[in-house]
Amino acid sequence: MLQDPKVIGWDAAGIVEEIGDSVTLFKKGDEVYYAGDITKSGSNSEFQIVDERIVGKKPAKLTYNEAAAMPLTTLTAWEILFDRMRINEKDQGKTILIIGGAGGVGSIAIQIAKKIAGLTVLATASRAESVEWCKQQGADYVVNHRDLVNEVRNAGFQQVDFILDFVDVNQYWDSFAELISPQGAIGSISDPTQPVNLRQLKSKSVSFHWELMFTRSMFQTKDIAEQHYILNKASEYFDKGILQTTLTATLDGLSADNLKTAHRQLESGSTIGKLVINYEK
Repeated sequence: MLQDPKVIGWDAAGIVEEIGDSVTLFKKGDEVYYAGDITKSGSNSEFQIVDERIVGKKPAKLTYNEAAAMPLTTLTAWEILFDRMRINEKDQGKTILIIGGAGGVGSIAIQIAKKIAGLTVLATASRAESVEWCKQQGADYVVNHRDLVNEVRNAGFQQVDFILDFVDVNQYWDSFAELISPQGAIGSISDPTQPVNLRQLKSKSVSFHWELMFTRSMFQTKDIAEQHYILNKASEYFDKGILQTTLTATLDGLSADNLKTAHRQLESGSTIGKLVINYEK
């Protein structure tokens, strides 16, 4: 049990009420969105103090609810694709397999991989509604994760250039090692319960990349302001209609009951897209 209470909750969208003396990126009254800092109090509160360097300009064409659904997952997907795996314009047309396509990160990762990186996207899903959701996000192919290798090959691909794991790296590791192309790259955000055997990747010279969206704020990295720029760039894509919000459910009222309901839903493992709690004064 914590000695001092900790406010959790990360994604948020709202209006700047006050600024500090050293703030240069925003002014009072600005509409913003952000994913916060895991080492500080979170967004499950009426007011929150946030470092301006990890805050972006809210997309003008999205409602506060639609915008609040997006920062953490967008930053995670953007960072793992472009900062960690270093995917660039030379990779257009290459193949990427996204594990957990209907989840929060998977949903926006499909969009970014397809519409911004120009990749051919394979995403995993098993239920009819999650398969349809992945297609709506832009997936070229949807495969069942329960028989991953055969499903990918039945879709016409012996191997893929990139793999993103948003579910469980241990569960799929042997399949990843088999499916990844020589000199390909694998990225993951999951928390393995067992060691990952990187030796399985050596013969193919495959690289492996971890991603934690909170790294920059946790360690106050020299490039921490990169999250400000990523969110602003994403905001432009949302406003142009290139990217779409992945909000699928909203609970009205910032209350203990709604927080419990939201966490139960997220912990069920069946959530499609993102869930937001709407708070209005």
